[in-house]
Amino acid sequence: MSSAEPGVIEHSVAALCRGVLWLSFAVIFLILAANTVLRYATGASLQWASEVPELLFPFLVMAGVVLAALQGAHITTSFLVEALPAKARRAVAVLAWLAVCALYATLTVATWRMLEVVHDEKSPILQLPGSITYTCVMVGMAMLAALAAVSAWRAWRGAPAAATGNATAQVRAAHW
Repeated sequence: MSSAEPGVIEHSVAALCRGVLWLSFAVIFLILAANTVLRYATGASLQWASEVPELLFPFLVMAGVVLAALQGAHITTSFLVEALPAKARRAVAVLAWLAVCALYATLTVATWRMLEVVHDEKSPILQLPGSITYTCVMVGMAMLAALAAVSAWRAWRGAPAAATGNATAQVRAAHW
């Protein structure tokens, strides 16, 4: 497997995030559409119809963020790194991915520590704990940390650019 091919972790994370993305989008759409039809047809609306989309929106966002990270769709400024020799580029990529991994791991731990506090906050109508959305963010940060660790490993194990003639294809720059 070359360093550009996604592995089991990437495929698993992508499948999970696609499922969450589509499910949360579909549920949000159906609830909002049904509530709109109900409001115009009867003049009344479902009380919980605004609360559920608010609770599902973080799931939609985090799934999108993780998928964007997998596809390299986040903004990157890599022109300085690209000017480096291949060995230095590889070392910078490994260090950058490890830094990204450490930062996302720190955010994961910080969110974990906040779960107990926000668990007591309840949604007004359904009385669901605030820890639901925080758990979603925490899991998203943990997935991003894992993906960054995989990218660091791949950058470390990547074929030397001199042997392939194409350093950019072998060492993916840290971009999130």
